[in-house]
Amino acid sequence: MYLVEKNLTKLRNLGSTYFLDPNELNQVKCKLKKNEYSIYYPYKDSEKNIIYTSKEPEVLLYEIIIKAPVRHQDILGSMYSLNISPELFGDILIIDNRYFIYILPIVRNYFESNFLMVKNAHIELKELDINYLKDYERSYEKLKFIVSSNRIDTVISSIIHTGRSNISEYIKKKEILLNYDYLKDTSYKLKEGDIFSIRRIGKFKYNGTIKNTKSNHLIIEILKYL
Repeated sequence: MYLVEKNLTKLRNLGSTYFLDPNELNQVKCKLKKNEYSIYYPYKDSEKNIIYTSKEPEVLLYEIIIKAPVRHQDILGSMYSLNISPELFGDILIIDNRYFIYILPIVRNYFESNFLMVKNAHIELKELDINYLKDYERSYEKLKFIVSSNRIDTVISSIIHTGRSNISEYIKKKEILLNYDYLKDTSYKLKEGDIFSIRRIGKFKYNGTIKNTKSNHLIIEILKYL
């Protein structure tokens, strides 16, 4: 509740929140009337977005120019190592071996002065027009599974080819996130649009049930982030 109140205070005082992940966004939306806010999406399929009540918020887009290939988590780890709060930067995108990140102007000077390396590789930053990726849509690999139910432990066990009982070990080690929070309940039934990630395996979006089989199982579709 603290984070919700914190963002509501920002909305009242500043006219907008900072970046919100989907879980935070839904929590704040629940406290607002539908006609009293708008949502700023940096691009069509963005995950971290901003709620605002007055003018559209200013957001900056940078390309991270780096010679050595890096992963999303490498860039994320570098941002965390600089103690840049997740609410101050938006999505990190890797598109055709190019790297992009959205940030808020409030952190611009610190970001430009201190974000100099990813892993052991030196980087350059190039500010782009905010609309440069406006029409970008994420790429996914579509996966289909036949499962007995849409319980998250059942779905994950199908993805990683392990027994459902082993999922509890992943939970104990905090290796599964559901909607940007650590998974606590293995019996949770996935809803369309739910996002979950498994450490060292990947990030996924539950796209819902396609149909039921004659044996009363479910054919479900999962989108794996590329």
